[in-house]
Amino acid sequence: MTGAYYHYLINGHDSMGNWTGIFKPGERVRLRIINAAAMSNFNIRVPGLPMTIVAADGLPLTPVETDEFQIAVAETWDVIIEPKEATAYAFIAEAIDRSGQCRATLAPKMGMTAPIPALRERPLLTMKDMGMDHGSGGGDMAGMDHSKMTPEEMAAMDGGMGNMDHGSMNMRDPSVAPQVKMGPGVASLAPMPMDRNAERPTGLEKVPHRVLTLSQLRALEPNPDTRKPSREIDVHLTANMERYMWSMDGEKYSEKTEPLPFRHNERVRVNLINHTMMPHPIHLHGHFFEVVNGQKGQYPRKNVVNVLPGAKVTFDFTADAMGDWAFHCHMLMHMHAGMFRVVTVRHEEGGE
Repeated sequence: MTGAYYHYLINGHDSMGNWTGIFKPGERVRLRIINAAAMSNFNIRVPGLPMTIVAADGLPLTPVETDEFQIAVAETWDVIIEPKEATAYAFIAEAIDRSGQCRATLAPKMGMTAPIPALRERPLLTMKDMGMDHGSGGGDMAGMDHSKMTPEEMAAMDGGMGNMDHGSMNMRDPSVAPQVKMGPGVASLAPMPMDRNAERPTGLEKVPHRVLTLSQLRALEPNPDTRKPSREIDVHLTANMERYMWSMDGEKYSEKTEPLPFRHNERVRVNLINHTMMPHPIHLHGHFFEVVNGQKGQYPRKNVVNVLPGAKVTFDFTADAMGDWAFHCHMLMHMHAGMFRVVTVRHEEGGE
């Protein structure tokens, strides 16, 4: 779902509608940026102004200055800008596939219009995005255009991937993820999913300015529960993209999947493993979780995390909210197609 179908808006206005936010030169302005789209992740920038990230999903962060960041569906980011000049600045939300964008204006008075930049070059996915980076440095696979290729086509490119041992890199090898229910809804499994927290998100790998990465985020205050997790589970994000089948652990929600059970107040580590060639914003209702990103105990707390293609993202959470909770990809059509589970939080039998 791209700009070929969608008309991108900021606060209900397209670029020609020119939504305008007013500032006084020299003042600090806080912008709360919410991705309320159904199926679009955006790259956000204000050309000519740095942005200081101060909160994610409503919770404060140690400030990080950057020039651009990616916002996934349902994420919220708070940023501080300090426009010094009495001029019009463009606020740009560009779809990550470069199929369209929207421009708003930040200005000292109404009636001013900031320039609209040209759309940038469409990004190509790499071997990392299939969870199989074999010392390629993530280089493009012979200029492969991800918008025109399916995982099946990529997996079938025998002989087109250098000196790989394809016998040991079966893209549907069930031993890679034994809990995944294999079938027509699982086109491939990433044989080498990796931690991509320190990498720039999709489409921003080559821009010449600073880009926010997940590894930079640090909670402003110590996390309230410092216990180590008592157990660890894997949740696999699976799909057959050509047939538009989406699932968790190879099972659609409509197949009467079993809930993911947790004991009240237990501490659990969850590994989200993305076997698809798309980023997925995964949302856990009723809880905040700590993204394990190397920040030595002050992990950022969020309730949505964007899992890059071929990546593994780990979070720790305390199951402190009793009841049944939705756990799903926030891409609307991925969720409706089946990338959805129920999380249950219950007391232990005879316990509090």
